[in-house]
Amino acid sequence: MSNTRLLAAATAAAMLAIPAAHAADLPPLPPPMYAPPPPMTSGWYLRGDIGITNQSVGSLNNVVGANTTVDTKFLTFDASPLFGVGVGYQFNNWLRFDVTGEYRSNAHFHGQQVATAPGIILPDDYHASKNEWLFLANAYVDLGTWWCVTPFIGAGIGGSYNTITSFTDIGATQAFGNTILSTTYGADASKWSFAWALHAGLAYQVTPNFTVELAYRYLNLGDATTGPTNSFDGVTIVNGTPFQFKDLTSQDVKLGLRWNFSEPPPPPPLMRKG
Repeated sequence: MSNTRLLAAATAAAMLAIPAAHAADLPPLPPPMYAPPPPMTSGWYLRGDIGITNQSVGSLNNVVGANTTVDTKFLTFDASPLFGVGVGYQFNNWLRFDVTGEYRSNAHFHGQQVATAPGIILPDDYHASKNEWLFLANAYVDLGTWWCVTPFIGAGIGGSYNTITSFTDIGATQAFGNTILSTTYGADASKWSFAWALHAGLAYQVTPNFTVELAYRYLNLGDATTGPTNSFDGVTIVNGTPFQFKDLTSQDVKLGLRWNFSEPPPPPPLMRKG
């Protein structure tokens, strides 16, 4: 009987020792881990933008006489920088709105047209500068986030205060065998015009409260005008009418920064693997 008790005690001791031995062979527990915080779902933000413009104009018009045709050779703008600021609100993970104000600095304009009438050929070389203040209300749709990168699209509407300065029209009239040189100046002038925009780009979330954007924008600035036109001696010419810049557009590339002022979400409960 005593032998049976001794055998049972020895067996129980051996079985208790087996889990302890196996436990000693297990690797240590991994350090505690937190799940990555979810993206910011809502909140106010400020933004700043810099960029470069690539502008064009649909037509340049002035009063022409009867039986006169105008052949446009080219109408172009040089590139110019833009600077903007704005305030917006992120409604959720995919929808946001902002209101922006932007100064688009002087872009040099140059062009050429040839007016032809019976017995007259009048080539005109144009030079001017254009700048504008642009104000837009914009809406954006974020298309999902991969590795902190979020593609987005958007649209905006607003107004543009377009200014034409230093307009000159240098012509050489060939009339009935005679050549007459002429220079016409347009007074500086500004006007408000309806503007709209389409946006597309990529946003990179550096931190929960700071995002960098690289964006493309197609922009319609409406129309612009010179002031009354005058001859080189300062006397208003016969028609004295301004030149009209119709259908101004721009394809812009922008680098933007966004600062979100909402508090980041709290971390989830502590989790362990294994």
